[in-house]
Amino acid sequence: MGYMIALFGIAACVLFCGIGSCIGLYKTGTAAAGVLGEEPKKFGKVMVLVLLPATQGIYGFIIGLIASAQLKAGMDAASGWAVFAAVMPMAISGLVSGFMQGKCAANCIYAVGKQESLSGKLIVYPGMIEFYAILGLIISIMLVGGLTVTLAPVPAVTAAL
Repeated sequence: MGYMIALFGIAACVLFCGIGSCIGLYKTGTAAAGVLGEEPKKFGKVMVLVLLPATQGIYGFIIGLIASAQLKAGMDAASGWAVFAAVMPMAISGLVSGFMQGKCAANCIYAVGKQESLSGKLIVYPGMIEFYAILGLIISIMLVGGLTVTLAPVPAVTAAL
């Protein structure tokens, strides 16, 4: 039972972070396509802003790998819930920050389209949102690293068998 709970939490973390990244990348990619359709020479200035929401998916994948080391066949339900809870900070922060960072970076891309000289200054705004994804990553790493997984007791086999 605990194994399935932990596995579900890990899968949810990777999935939610991936969804946040996909939505964010959709928003930045479409904004970049509009700007680059008008002025292709701004590709380098726009690319960093386009890629920023991709980091949440990477963070979720990292937590998935780290937390999967805690999976043990026969782990008890309490250990499963502990793993589940440990990955949730990254899952939630990855989903929300990926989405919001995409919206923010897309607007920054539109601003670069209008005034190219702002590109260096505008990276600060989606970078502030990135900070919260990094906090979720750090908290999940700390929580997963501090886990002690216990195995569920196995009923004793009677001598009558």
